Amino acid sequence: MPTACYARAQLNLLQTKPVVAEFDGGDLTSDAGILLLAQADRTMGLSERLAQCLVDRRQPGKIQFSLAELLRQRIFALAAGYEDANDHNALRADAALKVATGRRPNSEPNLAGQSTFSRFENHITHRELVAMATAFVDFFIDLHRRQPPALITLDFDATDDPTHGQQQFALFHGYYDTHCYVPLIATASCDGGPHQPILAVLRPGDAHAAEGVPGLLRRLLTRLQHTMPGTAIAFRADSGFAVAQIYDVCEAHRISYGIGLATNPVLRRCAEPFCRQAYDKFYETGETTQVFGDFLYQAESWPHPRRVVVKAEIIAGHHDDANLRFVVTNDMHRKPDQVYHFYIQRGDMESRIDELKNGCFSGRTSCHQFRANQFRLLMALAAYWLFVWLRQRLHSPEMKVAQVATLRSRLIKVAARVYESVRRVKFSLPTPYPWRDVWIDAARAAGAAA
Repeated sequence: MPTACYARAQLNLLQTKPVVAEFDGGDLTSDAGILLLAQADRTMGLSERLAQCLVDRRQPGKIQFSLAELLRQRIFALAAGYEDANDHNALRADAALKVATGRRPNSEPNLAGQSTFSRFENHITHRELVAMATAFVDFFIDLHRRQPPALITLDFDATDDPTHGQQQFALFHGYYDTHCYVPLIATASCDGGPHQPILAVLRPGDAHAAEGVPGLLRRLLTRLQHTMPGTAIAFRADSGFAVAQIYDVCEAHRISYGIGLATNPVLRRCAEPFCRQAYDKFYETGETTQVFGDFLYQAESWPHPRRVVVKAEIIAGHHDDANLRFVVTNDMHRKPDQVYHFYIQRGDMESRIDELKNGCFSGRTSCHQFRANQFRLLMALAAYWLFVWLRQRLHSPEMKVAQVATLRSRLIKVAARVYESVRRVKFSLPTPYPWRDVWIDAARAAGAAA
């Protein structure tokens, strides 16, 4: 029988013998770690929960891919680092992605391509998007329903999502100095633990940081307090969320809050006694000094005075002017420094937003329709949840705090040869793989049998 002809290249890298590269390796994948994500998703039930929010309006006789398959395929590809729908034209035959989506690697048809995903994304309705957003909140609640935490800390923040085309509602934003969207991201931390994503809402490019937040927060608090009545809730946000309606919502629901306040002349006058104390300590020691204090303050739009905590800092070498920071709060029990340190812990959320944007490509909002771009944001959120869920269940202290990019390079980007027989499908991973024990631990954490 004639031998098969394969593409090959000869490389002159060794003096003793030629180095030959030939495309005859058989069925291989470079992303065997997608199996971990698929197992985690099956254990979590996240993609199935999201798929139940969608309505299939296609003609039954023409359906090749279920909505659940399409959703899983896109989420797993995002998690594996494939940010564009165009990537699926090459990925549709990938063995790991096929198995993760629910198809046998060789004996079943290939997955969907770019054109299918374009139709899929652009047929999502507003009602379905609301249902999916609600599903993320319900998923978070179900994770903690059996053992409700003593405290849930909600962190809200806005970020920029630059646009470079003719997307609907992509407008110029003066603060970010670009045409963009302004997504709202919310995370929840249980008893001081790691941040878990809970909301991701795409907003037009001219949106204020707090736009739509009072209504969203009210509905979220109502749901959390109804399902976990014994859990205390706290709210944190930067000065972009310092609006009276948000204070009113928090106070109406009897939750504590710590929200940054932008400096103004009145606040500076109120902080003068603490600035003098800070300067006195600085002149005594010559070292950077911080003094914390508090006072009652009432802006014109507020119906009553509220407690404001101030940090007055004199920085050595830059002591011409005091560095002032203000936080408005309804917490009347903790000391000013405790309130301030509670507030600055929200800084970790910015790292979580960075993971969502750069690790799971939430900024790939290049569709023309606004609804399609919101759908893309939610799929990126689902991809991020897979990493969050898996990371929290790993044994390695190093991997528990690893960024998404590190988890992807060590766990997902693993080459494997794929065999499909009558009895089973086998992925043969490299014997000298340096992260073998971590990979096995991740499989255990995802819910796979040892």
